[in-house]
Amino acid sequence: MASGGTGPGDRRARGREAEAIAAEFLAREGFEILDRNHGTRRGEVDLVCREAGVICFVEVRSRSSEAQGGPEETVGRRKARRVVTAASDWALRNGGLEQAMRFDVVAVTFEEAGPRVELYRGAFDGEGKPGLW
Repeated sequence: MASGGTGPGDRRARGREAEAIAAEFLAREGFEILDRNHGTRRGEVDLVCREAGVICFVEVRSRSSEAQGGPEETVGRRKARRVVTAASDWALRNGGLEQAMRFDVVAVTFEEAGPRVELYRGAFDGEGKPGLW
């Protein structure tokens, strides 16, 4: 990805690219992608997946470098709660309330050699409390 501007359009484009990279990564890792960008007025979940019978709600975060910390560190409790809200809506609409659920984060760092992708399973719980940091 070309570096350059950091305006809202550039961030949105980088976010879309990071989501595509994350979806490809998860599919290679054996996840089934069920939905993308499920949103409500109060939140959005980037990817909804299934791994070994568990519904995984995945927040994708990206950065162009880790100079100010990794992308995963940008998921605060408020953001996690918004993901949980959207995930609950998705589960209610899709019969997922009966299944095991997990909240993951995929961190994409755009480096010179190409994107580096890291998966954090169980990054936060159903109340938005962090499980990792």
